[in-house]
Amino acid sequence: MNSKRKATINNDIVKQAAIDAFKKLNPRTMAKNPVMFVVEIGFFVTVLLAFLPGLFGEGESAGYNAVVSIILFITILFANFAEALAEGRGKAQANSLKKTKQDTKAKLVQKDGTIKLVNSTDLRKGDIVLVEANELIPSDGEIIEGVAAVDESAITGESAPVIKESGGDFSSVTGGTRVISDSIKIRITTDPGESFLDRMISLVEGAKRQKTPNEIALNTLLVSLTLIFLIVCTTLVPISAYVDAQIPIATLIALLVCLIPTTIGGLLSAIGIAGMDRVTQFNVIAMSGKAVEAAGDINTIILDKTGTITHGNRMASVFTPVNKVSKDDLHRVALHTSLHDETPEGRSIIELAKKLGVPQQEFSLEGSEGIEFKAETRMSGTNFADGREVRKGAVDAIKQYVVEKGGSIPGDLDMRAKEIATEGGTPLAVAEGNRVLGLIYLKDTVKPGMRERFDELRKMGIKTVMCTGDNPLTAATIAREAGVDDFIAEAKPEDKIAVIKKEQSQGKLVAMTGDGTNDAPALAQADVGLAMNSGTIAAKEAANMVDLDSDPTKIIEVVAIGKQLLMTRGALTTFSIANDVAKYFAIIPAMFMLAIPEMKALNIMNLATPESAILSALIFNAIIIPMLIPLAMKGVKYIPMSATKLLNRNLFIYGVGGVIAPFIGIKIIDVLLVLCNLT
Repeated sequence: MNSKRKATINNDIVKQAAIDAFKKLNPRTMAKNPVMFVVEIGFFVTVLLAFLPGLFGEGESAGYNAVVSIILFITILFANFAEALAEGRGKAQANSLKKTKQDTKAKLVQKDGTIKLVNSTDLRKGDIVLVEANELIPSDGEIIEGVAAVDESAITGESAPVIKESGGDFSSVTGGTRVISDSIKIRITTDPGESFLDRMISLVEGAKRQKTPNEIALNTLLVSLTLIFLIVCTTLVPISAYVDAQIPIATLIALLVCLIPTTIGGLLSAIGIAGMDRVTQFNVIAMSGKAVEAAGDINTIILDKTGTITHGNRMASVFTPVNKVSKDDLHRVALHTSLHDETPEGRSIIELAKKLGVPQQEFSLEGSEGIEFKAETRMSGTNFADGREVRKGAVDAIKQYVVEKGGSIPGDLDMRAKEIATEGGTPLAVAEGNRVLGLIYLKDTVKPGMRERFDELRKMGIKTVMCTGDNPLTAATIAREAGVDDFIAEAKPEDKIAVIKKEQSQGKLVAMTGDGTNDAPALAQADVGLAMNSGTIAAKEAANMVDLDSDPTKIIEVVAIGKQLLMTRGALTTFSIANDVAKYFAIIPAMFMLAIPEMKALNIMNLATPESAILSALIFNAIIIPMLIPLAMKGVKYIPMSATKLLNRNLFIYGVGGVIAPFIGIKIIDVLLVLCNLT
């Protein structure tokens, strides 16, 4: 995965995150994270006990209580720092977007046709503005008149200009981009503060980030575990009284903090924010964290053929002569039909003629006039000064053209044309005067590497379905070359919705890419809808993700990032819960060793003293959070594999590692505390 935009963590972001970590100590903010809120309550209690050690009974040590409160405070700060650091990267990206958003002047077209210069902030939905070369587009809108090259690098990072024109799927323009040629009239489609750029800034800053269903479920689990351990710790008070063992309140709080899943509780928000941030690094704006998470559970991807799987431009691949016409004659005439044709098809015919060795002098435009393609004639060509006329076009149109000129139709023309159509190509007939010379095989070629990418999706357990308006023969050929699992030919908008609903009725999550107004209903129906920034306003409004680079294949990266987010959350949850096992063996024996000597058998780490054991576990519990911040931010590396293998891998690496790491870490801290005489 190659990112065009790298979100880096610099000193400014770290400094601001450190400041924000203190700001987040506000109890109203902390209450949003129940696990860490319990830790904060424990901190306030131990601080109180540090000043009033005998408040809840004798045997309390002011110094011990103070040390516990300091460690709890550091634990909370580390958790807040992790979240603030993740938010900081998003805010840094938002600031760069804000630089793009300028208060520009706009040429408002009045009802009488006159132009009035106004501020872009004064524009309202429905206003018509004129934007000329080298001027910024003042707000989001749709082109209603004209064609222009637009520099979208400020939004997409892509330096190549994009051709925008009225009508069709490329009429949408974004505020803050620049017209670099010609002039266009734009109908404004948003009010101030509602533009695409405004929404991008808001989303990147995380202001509207909502917890996803998976995150809510995990939060519920963490709260449940916290309540369970709270009850357990509370019941230890009467149990200890029964065996004449007095447990300090600070020790009970330390036990509670160590047993509840503070590691994942402190990192959960950071993981979610970092997941959205990673999507943004790929120039994809996710409208919610739910969309990113849903991408990780996708079972089926619906892809358009044109522009997604194929290049979208039919290219000349073969010249096929008919009726024993020489290849050289066909090559020469095919070239002549395209001398004035500036379309991708025409240029590809000229390129193929060059490759086939047509002499250089045949490429001269001197003494020739181009005949443009028209829907009525369905052909184009060239007229020469000497009266010679050459044409290329649809087979039936060329047949009619030749007959009208008194010519005859070669017997093998229809057979050759059918062969090309059967192979998924488009046949163009070539004629010189009243004689048909042959066919040009136009082929919409599959993009390089698509088969490999679909193989990768298959390893993830994701089904790929290609939708196209082509006939079944053409669709089958492209599907076979690309390596998709299924295809739908002659697809209409309602067909796309039908296949999405069918998959969803089977309990599957579906993703789709699209850019046209006709794709909007399907994008809205899909669980993950990725719209192209170059597409229509309707498509972008219907989708829950927008790709600023307008690369439909990027849905594959989005899926991988979604899976990476879920894997990271699962891995750190496994690690956090496994941690509690080791901390249990550190604290429980220490609490009862004096009253019940037999409990020493459980002190398998051979920790020096009860105080040392408790403080060592508490310190380890605090420092493990910042140690895991890089993993939470970067994410666990995703490797395509089955769910069973993935579970086994996570249990082995993060489950076993989560048990072993605390044993080693707590023992090292215990030794250091003893050496420094801190217990």
